[in-house]
Amino acid sequence: MAGIMVYAAIRTKARSEFKGSDVATTVPTQPAPKLEEPPALSNWPRWGITHTQYSADNEPQQVVEEAKGVLGRVPMLQNQHIMGWGVGNPEPSPGQFNFRDLDRRLTFMADTRAVPVVTLCCAPDWMKGGQAGRTDWSKNHTVAPEKEHFDDFAKLATRVAKQYPTVKHYMVWNEFKGFWDPTTNRWDAEGYTEMYNKVYTALKKVNKDIQVGGPYIPVESNTRGGPSDLSGPWGTIDQRALDAIQYWIDNKKGADFIVVDGASMTNDKGNVPNDFAAQAKFSAITTWLRQKSDDLPVWWAEWYVEPENSQWTEEKRTAVQATALMEFAKSGVNTALYWNPQLKDEGDCPGCLWSPKVGGELPMAGLLSGFTKWFPAGVQVQEVESSDPKIKAMGQERQVVMVNTSDRDVTATVDGRQVTLAPYEIKWSGRGGA
Repeated sequence: MAGIMVYAAIRTKARSEFKGSDVATTVPTQPAPKLEEPPALSNWPRWGITHTQYSADNEPQQVVEEAKGVLGRVPMLQNQHIMGWGVGNPEPSPGQFNFRDLDRRLTFMADTRAVPVVTLCCAPDWMKGGQAGRTDWSKNHTVAPEKEHFDDFAKLATRVAKQYPTVKHYMVWNEFKGFWDPTTNRWDAEGYTEMYNKVYTALKKVNKDIQVGGPYIPVESNTRGGPSDLSGPWGTIDQRALDAIQYWIDNKKGADFIVVDGASMTNDKGNVPNDFAAQAKFSAITTWLRQKSDDLPVWWAEWYVEPENSQWTEEKRTAVQATALMEFAKSGVNTALYWNPQLKDEGDCPGCLWSPKVGGELPMAGLLSGFTKWFPAGVQVQEVESSDPKIKAMGQERQVVMVNTSDRDVTATVDGRQVTLAPYEIKWSGRGGA
């Protein structure tokens, strides 16, 4: 339990700002925005981002336009939560709706040719034992709706789905927040699944074509742990997460995909056996999920690869991310959403997609665009031979991506061609006349 809470606290602090409290004011009712239909794509994009506390709508106009170009040049998935992470309380009092922030974010997503995804989290305070009309942001990300308000949360999900008819994909809740039971030292999978089933049923009544998935639970590991169904050189998976997933699989009313999140790092030692080999954990978990769920499409709602205080350069950070994306593609992940860590103010922004306030595309944006273009869910991923294991490579019929996992220049024969890659360099190479 201690490991789970410490790990969650580290990631929450790094990626979100939940401060203070708000008192709701009556907002004039406005018509729902008329959003452009998502682009018609031959393949599901597979790759995308989640908008967080600060995104393009917090930027000067020239940076907004640049961000639109970065996100829209290759249509990708874009995800937004209904409360928190950049948007206010959607229903501060029962029946009193405020979609102003959600409207703004969903409009931006449509303007950048996104395939939109919505995460149904979090819940208004009055559903969680708080006071109607008030929002305590310090508790937004830690408290689940009370059981007697599961139906109210499902009604809110219905209202969101009707507000945004172009959105056809919904994840239910986020990381089992508030569903940890300290008295039993395990996840309350029963409570979550009851809420999930109500939301699933409600959304399907709005539109049977809406796709719904869960349980969106963090899958964590230690270098050594108790008995577990899943372990490898990268650590041992916490069995309590696997048990919760299995309960949801066995008791859900239905699902169109299965959702998890996690990190390559263990809770007790960082990346093992090393920063690059640790990424194999993602493939192992994906394979387990596909087997247990009767091959439901697997979604990674978030993933993390960098230990705290690592002091990585942006080159190494992006190289490790590239190997994680390779693991996702090779193991048959259907969807992988990058948690965009944009910051509020100008300055260093590790792992971000653009430089806050001043603009300028950052390396992670190009990596995601490349994988979205060349490795959508429908493409056949091919093994690519490399004469030096320090260069990892993956291909499809028309393109190869390779990454130097070393901090030194490496020369090797990759896909029949000799290449030299600088330290942590990522290189794309056409094949078959591409």
